[in-house]
Amino acid sequence: MGRILKILGIGLVVSLFYFSFGVTFLPPNINTKMIIALFGMLTAVYHAIQNRSVKISRPLLGAIGFVVLFSIICFVSSDYNHTDDLSYATYFVSFAVWIFAAYAVCTLIKWGHGVINLTLLTFYLAGVCFTQCALALLIDSIPAFQQWVNQYIDQGQDFLLEVNRLYGIGASLDNAGVRFSIVLIMMAGILSKEQAIRTSSWSIIVLLTGFFTIIIIGNMISRTTSTGAGLAILYLMWNTGIVRMIIKPNFFKFHLIFGFMLILALLITTYFYQSDSIFQGQIRFAFEGFFNWIEYGEWRTGSTDKLNNNMWVWPTDLKTWIIGTGLFDNWVFGTDIGYCRLIMYSGLVGFSVFSLFFIYNAAVFARKYRQYSHMFFLFFVLTFVVWIKVSTDIFLIYALFYCMDILRNNKTLNQQDENRLLHTRYI
Repeated sequence: MGRILKILGIGLVVSLFYFSFGVTFLPPNINTKMIIALFGMLTAVYHAIQNRSVKISRPLLGAIGFVVLFSIICFVSSDYNHTDDLSYATYFVSFAVWIFAAYAVCTLIKWGHGVINLTLLTFYLAGVCFTQCALALLIDSIPAFQQWVNQYIDQGQDFLLEVNRLYGIGASLDNAGVRFSIVLIMMAGILSKEQAIRTSSWSIIVLLTGFFTIIIIGNMISRTTSTGAGLAILYLMWNTGIVRMIIKPNFFKFHLIFGFMLILALLITTYFYQSDSIFQGQIRFAFEGFFNWIEYGEWRTGSTDKLNNNMWVWPTDLKTWIIGTGLFDNWVFGTDIGYCRLIMYSGLVGFSVFSLFFIYNAAVFARKYRQYSHMFFLFFVLTFVVWIKVSTDIFLIYALFYCMDILRNNKTLNQQDENRLLHTRYI
C-alpha cells in the first residue's frame, strides 16, 4: 500500500507539471508548474551545496544559448516596433521555469524509485494522460464534479463550456493535444525498443490500454492528438516490421496482444457510439475528417477549413518579414497558425533561431539515445507539424530529458539512491 501511495503521489506531481493550471484562490498568473519550479530551484540549490559545485551539461548550455539569443531578438523586435508585447522576449523565463519544474519532477521520481530512465518517465506520463482522459469524461458526465472542478480550477473553462469541448484538469484544447501526441510517440518508442516491455504481457496490455484510450478520448479533447497518433502508429509499424509485411519473432506477442486490444477498443467504441447520443457526437467531432471522408468522399474538418480560408496571415513589407511587428498577444492578427504568429512577432530572424532551438534539442537527444533516434526525429516532425495549427512548442519534454541526464550523472545522488528497493519493474 505504501508503494502504491508513493507512485500515486509522484504521478500527481507529474500531472501538475505536465498539465499545469491555476487555482481560483491564488493570483491568476500563478499556476502549478510555477509552484513546482520553485521547489525544483530549491532542490537544485541543495544539490549544488551537496556537490560543492554547480554542474550544467554542455548540451543544456547550448540550449540556453539559443534561448537567450531568441529572447534578445524578440526584445529588439518589440523595442524597434515600439510595442510593450514581451510574449517571447521573456521566453528565457519560461525556459527556466520548465527546467526547474522538470528538475523537481525528475528528482521526485528518482527519490521514489532509486533510478530514472526513459521507460519509467513514459509510464508516468502515460498514466497521467490516461487519467486526464478519464477525468474529462467524468467532468462531462457528472454535473456535481464539473461544478467542483470549475469552482477551484482556473483553466479558461468558460470558453470550453461555450464551445462544448471536453476538458480535464489542466488538459484542454491544443495544449492537451500536443502533450497527448508526445506521450503516444514515447509509448510507441518503448513498446518497439524495450525488450523487457515486449516480453511482459502485463506491460504491453497496460501501455496499449493507455495508447488506445488516449487516441480515442484524447481526440475528443483535442483533434491535435491525431497528429501524434499517426506518427506513433507509423513508428510502431516501421519498428515492428509490419510496414515490410514481416512479423519478427520477438514481436509476435506484441502483435497478438495489439490485435486483440485493437478489436476490443473498436467494439467498445462502436457499442457506445450506437447506444449513447452524446458519445456519438463526441466521436464524430474527434474523427470528423474520417466521417467526412466516409460519408462525402472528402477528408476535411471545420477547423482546417477555417485555417485554410481565414488564418494564413503573412507580412506585407520587408521590415516585418525580417524583424516582425513585436505583436503576439490578444489574437492581434486573427490567426492561430504558429508559423504566422511567430513570423509576424519576430520575423524570419527570430523564427529561424526558434526553429534551430528545437532542431538542436532533437539532435542532442537523438545522438545521446541512439536507440530512440527515430523517436526524437518524430518529436522534431511534431514540432513543425503542430505549428501549422497553433504556436504551442514542446520544450517541456526536452526539459525532462535534460534534467533526467543531470540527475543520472550526479554521482552524489546516485550513491544515496543505490540501495532503494522500488525499481522500474514495479510500475
